[in-house]
Formats: sequence, structure tokens, C-alpha cells
Amino acid sequence: MKARKEFVKNRLHMYYAAEQSVLTGQEYRMGSRSMKRADLAEIRRAIKDLEAQLEALEAGHTPNAPRIVRVVPRDL
Repeated sequence: MKARKEFVKNRLHMYYAAEQSVLTGQEYRMGSRSMKRADLAEIRRAIKDLEAQLEALEAGHTPNAPRIVRVVPRDL
């Protein structure tokens, strides 16, 4: 879980840098993808998703894990 948390933190920092570059009018490359000002909404969606994943990891939850619900049938 610690490795996953570090991975999410690193990606989040890259997306923060991408957002800053786009906001200053620059093109930003992340791997094979090129992001420009028009991609600002996509970058912000990724930031929001990564922040939620990081918050869940820090709270001890596994993001996107199936939740187990217990149902007890009752005859009223």
C-alpha cells in the first residue's frame, strides 16, 4: 500500500506541474501525450481523481475496492 501511495503522490505532482504549465500558456508533455490549454479540464479531472485516491489511501481505504454489505433478512 505504501508503494501505491507513493505512485499516486508522484502522479499528482506531475499533474500539478502540467496544470501550472498549461495555465501559463505552455504546452506540456507527459509521456507520449501532449497537453495544451484545451486539455485543462482533463488535467483537473485527473487531479481531482488522484486527490481522492490519495485521501482514501491515507485513510486506510483501498480506492475502487468493492464494498461488502451484509444483509440480514427479517420476517416482520
